[in-house]
Amino acid sequence: MAAQLGPHELLHVFSFLEARDLLLAAQVNKVWNEVSMTKELWRQLCLSRWASCRAFPVVLGTQTWKQYYFCRSELEFRVESGRPQDFISKAISGHEGKIDQLAYVSPHEYRFDEMARSVVCTVSSDCTVRAWDLHQGTEIWSSPVQPAPLVSLVAYPLLQLVVTVDTQGLIIGWKADTGSEWASFCLPTSCSSMEACSHPEGSFLMVACAAGNLYTLTVPQLRVVSKVATFPHTSVSLTCSPDQQWVSVLPQGSGVGPKVFFTQPLLHPLEDELPVSTTLPVRLSSRACWAPDEAARLMVMHRDDSGMHLAITTFGLKASKSRDRVSILAQQLASFPLPGTMTPHLMQGHGSQVILLASRSELVLFTIHGLQLVAFRDHQRPITSMWVDPNRVVTSSLDLSLRVYVWDKKNTCPILKSCYQLLGGSHRWASGFTHVKSDSMSIAGVEARSNGTSILRSYCFKVQLS
Repeated sequence: MAAQLGPHELLHVFSFLEARDLLLAAQVNKVWNEVSMTKELWRQLCLSRWASCRAFPVVLGTQTWKQYYFCRSELEFRVESGRPQDFISKAISGHEGKIDQLAYVSPHEYRFDEMARSVVCTVSSDCTVRAWDLHQGTEIWSSPVQPAPLVSLVAYPLLQLVVTVDTQGLIIGWKADTGSEWASFCLPTSCSSMEACSHPEGSFLMVACAAGNLYTLTVPQLRVVSKVATFPHTSVSLTCSPDQQWVSVLPQGSGVGPKVFFTQPLLHPLEDELPVSTTLPVRLSSRACWAPDEAARLMVMHRDDSGMHLAITTFGLKASKSRDRVSILAQQLASFPLPGTMTPHLMQGHGSQVILLASRSELVLFTIHGLQLVAFRDHQRPITSMWVDPNRVVTSSLDLSLRVYVWDKKNTCPILKSCYQLLGGSHRWASGFTHVKSDSMSIAGVEARSNGTSILRSYCFKVQLS
């Protein structure tokens, strides 16, 4: 009876099969083989397994959907396994000072062709910014020595632009492919925080200076669009919401809670109107992060009413627009006290309900309602940074290791499992990892050296391109 089915009927039947079954069907005869290779079948398999594929009008590079399916499946297997044969590790040196920050300038995408490569930029106390090819383990370009040490950077991969700031507040935009200077702007004081903002209306840069002012600059021109006061003469940290419609301004060492600004008026300021913002009703806030899967859900770590204990409160934000004004509504969604033994120094969100905290050498996951999901004690020394994305978590530590965790997406409740560690160099020469970032195909860590310098450690996962 199967032999009587025509190509259209077979295509309908095959649409219910998984990848393994399609491969078996391809071995039956020539007709089944041709139907099983239909582009739409493999595209639907990719869409059902990886929702992010919906953003691709076609497969990136020269791969077919079938090739993409198997390349990405192989990559995810290798990332989760972490066996020595799954990746290539390189020690990459070049900076003559301490690396203070790194950022990927290659798009965070799954690409499996000759154009696929991971590129990061780093800034250092040696007064240079440099770009590195992690797969080759080589330096792509280095800037001229700048007047002052560079302390931070942000990247705009789609624009192939990286923006740096030095200790004196000089902001420079660099072309990520060549290292040539694009534009510059100088703050009146040093910079306390800088955030890249890819708004639907265009890319912008949010910068806070030590005087407590928040600047909004166009990208790549670095022209000032607006300047607003936040917390006078106070260093602040900035974080933009996932939809780029909000920016939180967290004061350091202040008794008040963070302010949240609606970005639209910052991008289009009017002379007779004040910026639209609200101060959240918490005291002595120390950390804040956004829930990645929610447009405007902010989690804030702060002291409770007694000032003695730490708590985390989650707020939902909404802009209420009337004919002549915009106001912000902040609704408290959840709040819970942290255990007295915890003193978290790092905080990140996952999904819409999960908070990740690093407290000394421990990684702990809570729901926004205070349910502790899991606690990992894999590191022997304090955790220095963590990278969190929809697929994995990577932590760096002074014990000279990176720890890789993977989200189990088969469960309705997010479950994180500890997979393996990636080791750095010898303790004789190194003092631990200080930073870690990751993209779809690699992990990059900054390894501090005992002589006061830093190097990069890259771990690039192998994929057999068909």
